[in-house]
Formats: sequence, C-alpha cells, structure tokens
Amino acid sequence: MLNRLFRLRQAGTDIRTEIIGGITTFMTMSYIIFVQPAVFSHLGMDFGAVMMATCLSSALATLLMAFLANYPIALAPGMGHNFYFVFGICLALGVPWQVALGANFISGLLFVFLSLFGLRAMLLNAVPQALKHAIAVGIGLLIALIGFEWSGIVVANKGTLLGLGNLKSPPVVLSILGIIIISVMMIMKIRGGILIGIIISSFLGWMMGIVKFSGLVSSPPSISPVLFKLNVSEAFSLRLLPVIFILFFLDLFDTVGTLIGVGEEGGFIKEGRLPRARGALLSDALGTVAGTCLGTSTVTSYIESSTGISQGARTGLSNIVTALLFLLSIFFFPVVKMIGGGYSTHSGGLILYPVIAPALIIVGCIMLKNVVRIQWEDYTEAIPSFLTLVTMAYTFSITEGIAFGFISYSLLKLVSRRFREVHWIIYLFSLLFILRYIFLK
Repeated sequence: MLNRLFRLRQAGTDIRTEIIGGITTFMTMSYIIFVQPAVFSHLGMDFGAVMMATCLSSALATLLMAFLANYPIALAPGMGHNFYFVFGICLALGVPWQVALGANFISGLLFVFLSLFGLRAMLLNAVPQALKHAIAVGIGLLIALIGFEWSGIVVANKGTLLGLGNLKSPPVVLSILGIIIISVMMIMKIRGGILIGIIISSFLGWMMGIVKFSGLVSSPPSISPVLFKLNVSEAFSLRLLPVIFILFFLDLFDTVGTLIGVGEEGGFIKEGRLPRARGALLSDALGTVAGTCLGTSTVTSYIESSTGISQGARTGLSNIVTALLFLLSIFFFPVVKMIGGGYSTHSGGLILYPVIAPALIIVGCIMLKNVVRIQWEDYTEAIPSFLTLVTMAYTFSITEGIAFGFISYSLLKLVSRRFREVHWIIYLFSLLFILRYIFLK
C-alpha cells in the first residue's frame, strides 16, 4: 500500500531508506522546537502553548506536503519569520501578538490564492535577485545579533550602544562552548549537529548550575492560551499593509528558494520545472494559515530537508516519519522547557539564553552565504543590497531593511536611466514605504 501511495519503486527508494531520511530531517530541524517558544516568550506568550503550536503546525504542514506533493520536504515555523514577527512587528511597532497573527493569517490566505491561481511567479519575479539575496543576508545578521545578545557576549554600552560582555561569566562561557561544539559538528558533517550541540550544551549547563533539570516526559501542555487567538479584523489597516506585504514576500522567497534548492539536490527538477509545484506551494500556504490559527508564525519549507534527501529520501513517506516525530515531541515538554528556558543574571535582571544562543549564531552564519550572489560591481545593485542588509541589523527591523532597499533601488535605477529594469510593483511599494515614513512615523 505504501508503495502505491508514495510510488516508492518509481522514485528508486524503499521504506527503510525513507524512514532513515525522515529521522535525519527531523534531527536537523528540530531545534525550532526549543527556539520558537523561547523567542515568543518575549511577547508574554505561554511557553508550553507555543511549543504545542510549533509541533502541531509542523506536523500538519509536513503531512500536507507528503500527500499533496509527495516530496520529502518538511515544514515548520521559519527562522527569520519568527524574529520578524516578534521583534519587527510586535515589539518594534507595538502590535499585539493577536493582531500580528491576524496579519500573518491574511498573508497566508494570499499565498493560498496565488498558489491556486498561478500568480506567484509574477510577484516573485518582481523583486530583484540582489534584494532577495540581501534580505536573506540581513535576516541572518539580525538572527546572529540576537544570538550574541542572548548569549551575553554582546551587551548594551552607553558610549557605542553595543559592547563586549563579561567573557568569564558562566552563561557566556557556556554560549562560547556551544558555538564551538556546533561548529565542530558542522565541520565534521554530523547529521543533526545543531540539535546535538544543543543537547551537549544543556548537559554542560546542568553541570554548571545554569540549566535546571525538571524531568524528561510529561503530559502535553495546553495549547489553549494561543489557540484561535488571532485578531484578523484589526489586522486590516493601512498601518499593517507593509507588514502583510513583507510577511507574504518573505514566505514566498523562502518557499520558492527552498523548493528549488532542495529540488535540485534531490533530482526533482525536470527540464527546469518542479513537478507538482502547485501542491508543494499550497502545502506551505495552508501550513501558514493553520499555524496562525494554532498560535505561531509563518510555517515554511525547511532547507534542512536536504539532509534527509542526502540519506536517500525521495518521497512523502519520509515526511510521515518526520511529522510523527514532531507529534511525539509534545510529550517531552520538560526537556524543551529546560533547554529553551532563560537564565536570569544578577545584573539588572537580564534574561540570557546560553543554550539556544549558539544555534542562532550558527544559523545566522549559514544565511550569510547569499552575500556572494550580489553584484557588488554594479552600484545600482550593491548599494540597495547593502542598505537592506545593514539596516535590518542596525535598526533591529526587517521591515526597515526592506523599505530602505526598495526605495534606494527604485531611486538609483531612475537616476541612472535604467528604470525599465524595475518592476512596477517595486515602484508602487517604494512609494507606499515613503508615504509610511511621511505620515505614520
């Protein structure tokens, strides 16, 4: 039955290979189970409820990909999307998390609509390649900066805004050890290196008295504090229009980029096209809609799926295994709470996350690889890209980075008489961003 359902023989695989692939993919992406609740706790959202939303939305979207597209591409709340949600929307703009979920829901519905009617290509192609790469790099810098702050390596400094923390303090020492451990794992190409690094850091943190052991297994926490708490009506406002736009485009960039990258590695691309692409995109879009209802940010395809593909996974059966492991994880809440919980310092009540921080720093490093794809010799491409990526990190806002990038790109192409290279959609949103600064700032 499994062979007929997932066409295993046609894909040149078998049940054992798919199971190994599914386990491998889960190991490399399961760090999101610890990171997501830690990030969202900054909004006062219930830690256990967010963990439940993360696991359930990941399992659901991963199953959708298995049955709608039959690809071994797992999904979960996206890194970068979660930080934009928390720090770029809620904390920077003062938007309640319920309203932010509503905006995320609207962007997900828009993605569903475009996936069904095939309009996604026009919107994706409207954004210049240079800015796409710069956005990815900028998000990577922002995630790394948050990792350095959560580790205590970087602290507030009156003279320079940022400065070096106390490298002898226990949480900073633990964070540095975590960075070294994960780095070594990645250099040695050990599958699940980030997860293994987090586990080893947790053990070291326990020995140092930073991490408090509270058990291994328990009944799943309640999801009710975040379930169906989204506020869609208040999300329909001129103020949040740029937010919805950015949420949508970030999801679109992430999904298409991941599908192309993973599709190439798995040999799924045929004559330059990805078969069953509509089903794959629809899985991603429906995952986001369901995720917002459950109480979490954008659910998207994970590039870490390539690790399972490298182990031979070729069909949706691998996703079934990954989804089941996400569901099994809800019974290990004490472990997630222990790893993702913060460490309170004695200086001003600062909360650090020395076990999670190293993973953020390494993920930021991985995302910086796109910087080489920017045409630095063409200043009409280089300057907007530079403004995009540094503005994201320096202003702690993905929104401002994209706004600066769009406006400068449109302006420089106009003054260089290369305005035909810019899609009208970019001009439109550049104008909207300018009006936003004039009237809403």
